[in-house]
Amino acid sequence: MRQNMSLKTGIAAALLLTFSLGAAQAQDVVRLGNLKFAHYGAVSYIKEIAPKCGIKVEEHVFAKGLDVMQAIIAGELDVGATASEAAISGRAGGAPIYVVAGFAKGGARLVAGAGQKIANVKDLKGKRVGVTRGGIQEVLLLAELSQNGLTYSETKGKDVQLVFLAYADLNQALMGKNIDAMMQSEPQSSQAINKGFGVEILKPYETPIGEPVRTMVMTEKFYKERRPVAEKFMRCFVEATKTFIDNQATAEKYVREVVFRGQISKQDFDDAISNSPYSYDITPEHIQITTDVMVKTGVGRMSKPPVAKDWVKTDLLDQAKKSLNVK
Repeated sequence: MRQNMSLKTGIAAALLLTFSLGAAQAQDVVRLGNLKFAHYGAVSYIKEIAPKCGIKVEEHVFAKGLDVMQAIIAGELDVGATASEAAISGRAGGAPIYVVAGFAKGGARLVAGAGQKIANVKDLKGKRVGVTRGGIQEVLLLAELSQNGLTYSETKGKDVQLVFLAYADLNQALMGKNIDAMMQSEPQSSQAINKGFGVEILKPYETPIGEPVRTMVMTEKFYKERRPVAEKFMRCFVEATKTFIDNQATAEKYVREVVFRGQISKQDFDDAISNSPYSYDITPEHIQITTDVMVKTGVGRMSKPPVAKDWVKTDLLDQAKKSLNVK
């Protein structure tokens, strides 16, 4: 009888231990939303080094930042990598998120079709310009057009006709002369130039936004209720980013071979990252200026624009950088 009791107790203890370990492991899974761009590569690399950070990262790749926001609102993600405008629009639309870091700067070019007589923004008058709706490139394009006194619309009748296309379709449209110019991300804009069907007009960083900073966002629930895991994730982010900043060969190999599966050249990668360097930092001031420009240009159509100081939280980043001796 005692033997049976001991056996039952042992089995119960083993089951409890197994359950506890399973629960702990499940707790340490981080669901990450990401995009497929060269400057999002360090974010993707987090999942490769996650085990040594004490977590498991499940990466989900989306077509655009607004899709990441929708997944966060649906409760499918804990963390997301997006351009700032998607984060701002998401927060304005009720996404329960905080901006916790900035992982890349720049990442946009205004590119004309080869053979087009377009030397500057003013030369876009009477032209068709392609851009992805809702992306930071749209914010930058409209800010550039406004600064140069040009009107714009999807329909004819304004100075510039906007043609909204997915990132993946813009290069094809420029090559096929269905548009005259495009505001494009990296590495696609570098590819257009390197393949000879595009010519750089400018990098659009002289608007009030300056170089746009890509944002790492966390759900409020993850930030508040799973703090130890959030801290581990942020240390992992800083370590992955430091690896890519310090070792370009590792960054290039990973982005070209793993993220893009050989679809971009070394020149494409080098040119893309020179225009969208990896970084860590973000400020409430930058997010507020970007919000203000979005309101002015009408991107996102926000009825109640969020106030940056209420939802930009860099304490986890500061703590992670300090623990890893990163300036």
